Order: sequence, then structure tokens, then C-alpha cells
Amino acid sequence: MRLIFTLLVVATLYACGSQAEAANRYLEPQQRAQNYNWHANYAHTSYGVPVSLVVPPTANMQTNWSWGVGSSRVSRIDHQFGRNYSGPGNRGGYKSTPAWPQDTAQFGVYYVRGPWYPLQP
Repeated sequence: MRLIFTLLVVATLYACGSQAEAANRYLEPQQRAQNYNWHANYAHTSYGVPVSLVVPPTANMQTNWSWGVGSSRVSRIDHQFGRNYSGPGNRGGYKSTPAWPQDTAQFGVYYVRGPWYPLQP
């Protein structure tokens, strides 16, 4: 009887924890985008800063490739390209592309969704 009760309590706690984690995982893209940078701190070799590759505003997923056992992953595109350009930002402090890159995030090009423009009649 104790074993059944203990298993029931553990299962309940696990279910509550996974629901809270799922709620955080499915926040709105704008809320998730405020918690991290749109780049992975790697600079593009030609420009010396991270480069944004603007994709359609309806795009929401991207595939990242790496070398090794877990060679691909699918992640969300949360950041959206802003209409107001504030000028060049920080020109230093970015890592350069390694001689032997291990992931596509190390090339310095990152997906950013395009701005939503109102439809013209």
C-alpha cells in the first residue's frame, strides 16, 4: 500500500512539473525573444559582426546542423526584424568562426523573421 501511495505522489509531482515546463516552453515568441539574443555571439567572417538572414514573417522553425552524434535540431525563430534601425551596435566582443566549426550557429548568420506590414487594399 505504501509503495502504491509513493508512486502516486511521485507521478503527481512529475505531472505538475512537466506542465509548468510546458507552459514556459510555449510562451509567445515576443516573450521568449526578450530572454536571449538573436545571435549566438559568433561574428560572420566577412563582416565582423553577426548577420541577420531575414526570412518571411510566417516562418517559425529552423533546422540547425552540427557534427557528431546529435547532428540536427529544430528550433523556433522567435526574433522579429524591427522597422526602426538604431544604427550599428556593438562591434566587438564576438567570437570568430572556428577553424573547424562544429555547428551551423558558429558561422555568424542567424534567422530573423521579417516585419509584418499591413496588407494594402
